[in-house]
Amino acid sequence: MRQGNGIADQQVHANGTVADAIAAVLKREGVDIVFGYPRNQILEAAARIDIRTVIVRQERTGLHMADAVSRMSKGERMGVFVMQQGPGAENAMGGVAQAFADSVPVLVMPQGYSLSQMYVPYNFNSTRSMATYAKHVEPLTSGDQVVPVLRRAFSMLRNGRPQPVVIELPYDVLDKPYEGAFDYAPGKVALSQPGQADIEAAADLLVSAANPAIYAGQGVHWSEAYAELRELAEHLAIPVMTSLPGKSAFDETHPLALGSGGNGINGCVRKWLDESDLLFGIGCSFTATSFGLTIPEGKRVIHSTLDPLDIDKSVPSEVALVGDAKLTLAALIEAVKRRVPLPRDGSAVAAKIKEAEAAWFAKWRAKCEQGTSPLSPYRVLWDLQQTVDVANTIITHDAGSPRDQLVPFWKSTTPHSYIGWGKSTQLGYGLGLAMGAKLVHPDKLCINVWGDAAIGFTGTDLETAARDRIPILSILLNNYAMAIELPIMPVATDKYRATDISGDYAAFARSLGCHGERVTQASEIVPALRRAIAATEAGQPALVEFITEQETEISRG
Repeated sequence: MRQGNGIADQQVHANGTVADAIAAVLKREGVDIVFGYPRNQILEAAARIDIRTVIVRQERTGLHMADAVSRMSKGERMGVFVMQQGPGAENAMGGVAQAFADSVPVLVMPQGYSLSQMYVPYNFNSTRSMATYAKHVEPLTSGDQVVPVLRRAFSMLRNGRPQPVVIELPYDVLDKPYEGAFDYAPGKVALSQPGQADIEAAADLLVSAANPAIYAGQGVHWSEAYAELRELAEHLAIPVMTSLPGKSAFDETHPLALGSGGNGINGCVRKWLDESDLLFGIGCSFTATSFGLTIPEGKRVIHSTLDPLDIDKSVPSEVALVGDAKLTLAALIEAVKRRVPLPRDGSAVAAKIKEAEAAWFAKWRAKCEQGTSPLSPYRVLWDLQQTVDVANTIITHDAGSPRDQLVPFWKSTTPHSYIGWGKSTQLGYGLGLAMGAKLVHPDKLCINVWGDAAIGFTGTDLETAARDRIPILSILLNNYAMAIELPIMPVATDKYRATDISGDYAAFARSLGCHGERVTQASEIVPALRRAIAATEAGQPALVEFITEQETEISRG
């Protein structure tokens, strides 16, 4: 996909500007969409060479969309976001920080003040301000630096730990004529794998463990190591759980699937996390976070990660494997098969998983089938899962209750059909992720599940979805409250309504050009979902607002 483009190159040579040269680099790197908010000269330069521009209603959503493009294309179509100097860059900071926390590569190019004003107090300087939550930051100070600066940027985006790169573009540099030869060549990806001695040590541990478990993270997605993960699990009959960002890396209907872990988890994840005698973390960081699994102290661990800085950072490991997840698993499978030539019988392990899941779900069945009003959010999400074609759906949660109510129950069956996130948990993130996913996979039903708090942060970008014909499905759980805050803010709520929030969000969605419905009865959940899905198939974004009870209980396993 990444190659030269005659139109772009012609634009650079025909009295083009520095902005034109930057756009030509993007074209050569396979970028076909630039997300942004005016003014930034890259938007017009990109449009001149037929790179689609998507203008959002607020900067953070644009970054979330760029984030999803990078995620869902595994960096092949790199997400790019541009914005104006000063307030535009200031508003974008949260989106950059979110991508940094979740290890997602996004090229962020804020326009900057003129060279003479860049470092004048108190002008906002993106290079200086974003340095603590970007992989690399750098200003473009002259036109002859376009090629080396962007070559560095794309190399860092595509190699090593994926995280944002920020290139600040002073506006008086952008409109200068581009001079000299345009000799940009697309960047390369270099992969590595662990040393053979470490592979052999890991194979010895896996083969000899009595009750091992695999913990698969986001690195399995990035390296597309799905087949290798499944082969290793099936050959040694090892059950598989995933981290929240790793969810859907392993078919959750597979007999060896345990499910996914975050703040809310199911009974199988809890049981194997506690009882396994060896945990093999593949493509994960094991970062200590309030919104991920806590690894029990004293657990024997094999840790495979792309980033050596992850090793022993939060979880001590017995064997460390640093390298690409796909290459690591392939080498490990080869070593394992030398020790165990034939696949082990996994029927006993599968039966044990099935029994544990049945015992756990028995405790939650009533909520999933509850027919009273206000609706149970668990009933809404359960009916959603039974209504859609799960294999052809991409779904993401928002922060707070929607995440914790969805993750333990939703069973993903195809790779990267669930966008899990949560080291930084900014409200409103899910909308942009669903919109970006739809741009990468227009044939899929793309869903975000959010609450009445999250829509207050990014809901106006439903208009962007309608205007740009990005037909996603939004599932809104409206309980008229910040429900998870109720137990910790009783006095403030009683005296000052501190946790009360409200709105007619279905009407709001309709006013912005979307299909919008409000549902209050259980019998109407599925019919409303079907009407909304039909609207998306006709090209219109849809929002279904479900009036739910103030549920505060989540599954801890």
